Amino acid sequence: MDSHSRAARQAPPRTSGAAGGGEAVVAAGTDRRLVSAPSPTTSPVATPLPDGQQLSAAPGAPGAAHDVAVEVLRHGPLPRSQLARRLGLSAGSLTRLSKPLIASGLLVEAPPAADPETRRPTRPLDVPADRHRFVGVDLSADRAWGVLTDLRAQVLAREDAPLPDRSPAAVADATARLVTSLAGRAGGTGAVEEVGVTLDGYVDPSGVVRRALSLGWSTPVDLTATLTDRLGRRVVVGNGMHAFTQTEHWFGEGRATTSFAALAVGAGIGYGLVMHDAVVETPDTALHLLSHLPLDGSGPRCPVGHRGCASSLLTLPALEAAARLALGRPTTAEELLTRAAAGDPAAQVVVDDAARHLGTLVAAVASFTMVERILLTGDAAAVATVGRAALAEGVHAARDPEASAVDLVVRSDDSSVWGRGAAGMAVQAYVSGPEWLALEAAEAG
Repeated sequence: MDSHSRAARQAPPRTSGAAGGGEAVVAAGTDRRLVSAPSPTTSPVATPLPDGQQLSAAPGAPGAAHDVAVEVLRHGPLPRSQLARRLGLSAGSLTRLSKPLIASGLLVEAPPAADPETRRPTRPLDVPADRHRFVGVDLSADRAWGVLTDLRAQVLAREDAPLPDRSPAAVADATARLVTSLAGRAGGTGAVEEVGVTLDGYVDPSGVVRRALSLGWSTPVDLTATLTDRLGRRVVVGNGMHAFTQTEHWFGEGRATTSFAALAVGAGIGYGLVMHDAVVETPDTALHLLSHLPLDGSGPRCPVGHRGCASSLLTLPALEAAARLALGRPTTAEELLTRAAAGDPAAQVVVDDAARHLGTLVAAVASFTMVERILLTGDAAAVATVGRAALAEGVHAARDPEASAVDLVVRSDDSSVWGRGAAGMAVQAYVSGPEWLALEAAEAG
């Protein structure tokens, strides 16, 4: 996995439509995967509402109204008092900003509830997430994983399709067919607001895939333009790990924390970082930044020659190579983990070795970033639960004994989480501009 910046291209106009000293606290579950939305830099044309109000009645209002809408989307339903405090608004300012949003239908009043602070009856503000549909597709080396979601990236339907031919034209065809099939569950592609597509590779700001080695693409492929033309909808193409981090930021771990790191261990080592309630994005975001972090100087070499780096010890190929030596025959990572969980001593040794090294990596991330939480997922994430005691040993050995606990959340890998990440990326692209407010108002009119 790696990460990179997302890119969107306009389509034809829309149709209506951690214990002290470093012991890891591991929360194992069956959970599944953008940057804080920037305020518009230019003011949209004010759109008349049914009662004559306007979404943008004064300079600066569009950005403030947008902030209100995004805050409710990410954290709603929210009582007005809590929403005003989160945004630093007075009660009067919030009323002025939210009234036209409610009139337009972009925000709705939820059923009456007691305000958790004042205990008085209130009508929390929410977004009608079910009114919108998005499709997300993640492209792996041999399969496309798709989902249909609502405005909060809640998965409503899943589909997948094989990729026997990884040529750009064939992958685009398979992706378009999958999107069309999923959109059919929502009434057709015209009912889908936006489409997100992710892959393990680098996509430049114009939406061109510059590199996608898992698909064998080493020359530029304008997948964004191809799919936009095929589907007639706006398409955003991005890196899978980055999209996963973005979606968790808005609709997952970011709802409860303002800083967390996302790690994915599988075919590669993926890494994403959220600090101060924003996804960290630099020119190096597209690189496998942790893949070659040294973990064990006596370990095996990775394909590019580094000894004992993360990719040589924690990836699926690394686990399978170690299992072949320990068990004396070819063994998949899935079989290795199953045998270890069932009590096979030889398999458990392999898993424990990997878990200790994973603990070292987790401790390094926790120490370097000082985030509140680390989220671990991927095809090899089960190493952390099957080898839980060894993982804690690895964390403990690499942490200051007085350091705070490492809050490590381990999520079982479900391939739909990467499709959800793609959909979440599309959701953020859709709501990050002024069009969201303007379209809601126009449809209300």
